[in-house]
Amino acid sequence: MPRPSKSSTAYRQSRAFHPDTSHSIETRKSLRTLGLTPPNVESYELQAQRCMKQLESKTSPIEKYIYLSNLRNSNVHLFYRLVLDNFSTLTPLIYTPVVGEACLKWSEIYQQPEGLYLSYKDRGSLKEIVQNWPQQNVEMTVVTDGSRILGLGDLGINGMGIPVGKLALYTGCAGIRPEVTLPLTIDLGTNNEALLKDPLYMGSRRTRVSEREEAMFLDELMVALNEVWPGIVVQFEDFKNPFPALERYQNKYCCFNDDIQGTGAVILAGIIAALRNSETPVKDQRAVFMGAGSAGVGVAKQIVEYFMKEGLTEDEARRCFWFVDTKGLITNDRGDKLAQHKVYFSRDDNKGQQFKTLSEIVDHVKPTILMGLSTMRGIFNESILKKMAAMDKRPIIFPLSNPSSNSECTFEEAMKFTDGRAMFASGSPFPDYIHNGKVMHASQGNNMYVFPGIGLGSILCKTAHISQEMIYTSAVALSNTLREDEFASGMLYPSLDRIRSVSIVVAREVIREAQRQRLDREPSIRNLSDAELDEWISTKMYDPRKDNGFPELETREETREATAAYRMAARL
Repeated sequence: MPRPSKSSTAYRQSRAFHPDTSHSIETRKSLRTLGLTPPNVESYELQAQRCMKQLESKTSPIEKYIYLSNLRNSNVHLFYRLVLDNFSTLTPLIYTPVVGEACLKWSEIYQQPEGLYLSYKDRGSLKEIVQNWPQQNVEMTVVTDGSRILGLGDLGINGMGIPVGKLALYTGCAGIRPEVTLPLTIDLGTNNEALLKDPLYMGSRRTRVSEREEAMFLDELMVALNEVWPGIVVQFEDFKNPFPALERYQNKYCCFNDDIQGTGAVILAGIIAALRNSETPVKDQRAVFMGAGSAGVGVAKQIVEYFMKEGLTEDEARRCFWFVDTKGLITNDRGDKLAQHKVYFSRDDNKGQQFKTLSEIVDHVKPTILMGLSTMRGIFNESILKKMAAMDKRPIIFPLSNPSSNSECTFEEAMKFTDGRAMFASGSPFPDYIHNGKVMHASQGNNMYVFPGIGLGSILCKTAHISQEMIYTSAVALSNTLREDEFASGMLYPSLDRIRSVSIVVAREVIREAQRQRLDREPSIRNLSDAELDEWISTKMYDPRKDNGFPELETREETREATAAYRMAARL
């Protein structure tokens, strides 16, 4: 049987076209799938019961991850129904923290293609290879080079778990249709010697290319993506040095970097919420950042912007921050050459004194805010936490490193050693803690609160590019979704069970900012009220509970073509 033409509707949609035990007999006859599943027509509730029972039979998190990946690839609509109905339970299994283990073992657990791989040896023909992707319409891609995966370092092509998981969250949290998403990993080599020696490693067996070679490769890639799918939203993820690409493309293409901008926005939202309950005015806040990588600097720059909007000059806002790396407090006279991204926050008021340890720096600064992006488990120890509690009635403590094994402290430790007074948010989830008989909820500064809404809003308003103002607006929008009862229980972020309604608010405000800056190219929604725009956004979101599990087919002949396409795709 010849492969269907790529231009055909049936071929474009075949990836979301699966035989399903919930299909009626008449539907199975129409789709010519009768007999491909057992004869009973099942309710979703029965399907879900079977899936959750199978999931519970898996004894380890990685086995659960593999099961859910196979379900997503075999029955995408059922997978997303399960995710929406069990959001808090399943998202840690499809993304952090379990995706970290999946990436470490990616080449070992590989079973089927789940995204697009572009190798350095493919340069010169990237557009041709991009066109091999079976979906004709792609609106969103997440791109990584695998050079800095979570807190795990250079994992090469094993980093594909990140784009796959991130796009699952775009669909689950914001309703971006799964068939218009593209997980993309660029294979530029790896400097991980263990991977290069591993016979199962599936990437190129070469060390990483130079920064100049990577830049040239990315130039070709961005042209290719935008020629094949004009206006595609590109999210860069887990690049060791993410700043050059962001600076090069942010005003030319519709793109953003979640590590810098998404992390910055979601943590800013948590800071805004925490400051509402702080007795220390903005001008007197003192923030110590343990970890001075791209994520930490991105977070701090977002907070600087907020402080400026609260009345501080840029220099006054910048001087509210002290950054600490492996050599101690970052100062102008420390004697080493600072990476460019660290220069902005380097201190010149240390009077020649160099502070080496976090304890010394806490004594020197007397911070009201303690941020952790160091991947150093336990660096916020009992002594540090008690000092924070002694210096501020409501210290703000954010151990943000992922996964939880890298967290600077746990929720229990933060509450126990601050007498339950800390305003807390972490990068990984932690269980509730009972303090003096009161159940306290751990807030997770999870990027999924903002990046899905940023992507959805950017797609729907057809923005020319994603400005810093749009990113900042997403943070303010998120902070405004926190309910009074949630805040009263100590939460700095809304319940994840409300993530879709949160994403609508974030998307709406991102659209409004694009409209204010005249970056939007969808004039039909400019005059809608906020309520009307929210309703319009909700109608554009993929809802697996309402989706019937197969494309709407106009004629019986097209039904046959779709079935043929599905069968061909299943063989390939």
